[in-house]
Amino acid sequence: MPDTAAEPATGPPPGGVQAAAAIVLLEAAALAITALVLLVLAFTRTTTRLWGAVAIVGFALLGAAVLALCARGLLQLRPSARSPVILVQLLAVPVGYSLAVQADRLLIGAPILIIAITVVVLLMLPSSRQALDRFG
Repeated sequence: MPDTAAEPATGPPPGGVQAAAAIVLLEAAALAITALVLLVLAFTRTTTRLWGAVAIVGFALLGAAVLALCARGLLQLRPSARSPVILVQLLAVPVGYSLAVQADRLLIGAPILIIAITVVVLLMLPSSRQALDRFG
């Protein structure tokens, strides 16, 4: 077996990859909207740590941009987009669980948990794995 990477796949991505990319894009949009709301709240409310609040907003916007780029990469069947998406989803699982079960915020934690598990399952489908495989 040669050690060279396979040529990028041609044609439309499988349904699992398309669905995962759409969900990740929605996550990016939700994160960007949350960041903007936090920014407005930081400037309209009294805070003793304005720079801390602005830094959190900056990290949230950076995360939204990374998720949006990864969603685009999934749609272009770039294998390098799969790992960061799965990593973010695996980090979201304990957050969703903690919010839903430990903090008793089921309406916030359950969607996070369900979305994270759904994206991982969609990217682990055989058709998705084959389309995003690095090697021929």
